Amino acid sequence: MKNVFRKVAAATLAAAMMVPFAGCSNNGNSSVADNSAADNSNTSVTEGENGKLVIGGIGPITGAAAVYGNAVKNGAQLAVNEINAAGGVNGMTLELNFQDDEHDAEKSVNAYNTLKDAGMKLLVGTVTSAPCVAVSAEAAKDNMFLLTPSGSSLDAISAGDNCFRVCFTDPGQGKIAADYIVDNALATKVGIIYDSSDVYSTGILDGFKAEAEVKGLEISAEEAFTADAKTDFSVQIQKVMDSGADLLFLPIYYQEASLILQQAKSAGMNMTIFGGDGLDGLIDQLGDKVDIAQDVLVMTPFAASSPDEKSAKFTAAYEELTGGEVPIQFAADAYDAVYAIKLALEKAEISDASMSASDICDKVKVAMTEITLDGVTGSTTWTADGEPTKAPQVMKITVTDGVGSYVSAQ
Repeated sequence: MKNVFRKVAAATLAAAMMVPFAGCSNNGNSSVADNSAADNSNTSVTEGENGKLVIGGIGPITGAAAVYGNAVKNGAQLAVNEINAAGGVNGMTLELNFQDDEHDAEKSVNAYNTLKDAGMKLLVGTVTSAPCVAVSAEAAKDNMFLLTPSGSSLDAISAGDNCFRVCFTDPGQGKIAADYIVDNALATKVGIIYDSSDVYSTGILDGFKAEAEVKGLEISAEEAFTADAKTDFSVQIQKVMDSGADLLFLPIYYQEASLILQQAKSAGMNMTIFGGDGLDGLIDQLGDKVDIAQDVLVMTPFAASSPDEKSAKFTAAYEELTGGEVPIQFAADAYDAVYAIKLALEKAEISDASMSASDICDKVKVAMTEITLDGVTGSTTWTADGEPTKAPQVMKITVTDGVGSYVSAQ
């Protein structure tokens, strides 16, 4: 889900800091503003005339999935910085309090409770699906507004009408992938390798299979692995090759995908490889072996090197904030999440940071269905069930002189 890009965010990014940036419009459409004031100083947030509104964030900033959590943390922080520099929201300044959950559901609930005690009024999170399922159940009980940038399982926001998301659902992503393969005549037979122990992977698979049947796309091999056995994929790769597939679909995360690509190359596999947004991070994971990712197709809502003005300004601002890291889609989703909250607060005419979280939620969840966010991940509206409506992008990895980048596959 990206364009030309020099380096994907590392597993541990620099901590996001509170530095002013220029702001955006308040007419229902966001814009990325001047980032000339960006630095990494750790300054506190000045309270606005109508108070300081605490936005919570939860995600993995340590552990195996840290590349996602740190990207979300920094993307959200960048948006908060810009909004505060432009005068805040209805006389309120924003403060981001981001807690680490290590991609663990129990720790994520603990982080949620920590944030409540710290005065959180709205939540951007969680980052990954399984923790989001657990936290959204707690948020529904509290009537706490929750907007996950990247929790894509169906259950991630099913707990209540207080829950929304920025990203596509897993089944929705699977459907779009199947449509893209058929509409662009990429394959007639598809082999699939997926993680049967992961809700993200199985969710995409379910949507893909349902749409493949509708479109007459043959699934010639459907090979599973689990969290307990995800280093040797030789059997799955061979079965896909023996099935006569002309495309390998990988509804998985980039860590396992990097191993599959390396082992597939050793096995002599020669077919198109197509993955969902979980493959974002593959270039950095492969490092000096990135050549094997040449022409891999990845679905994403954001391209870091897109010529689009909003994307270019966001990318430059993010790089300056983080000391040179290039944003992945999770950063863009989080950035848009904070701006969506800003627009909803404005639409709901909330101007008192001392309001209870429940009272804010009652107003914001209605306002979310009445705004249009012209963000870095596209023009987005939301339905009352919390689902976004926007167009997907498919990007292709290209490698030049050992450097991987994304270009549009369209």
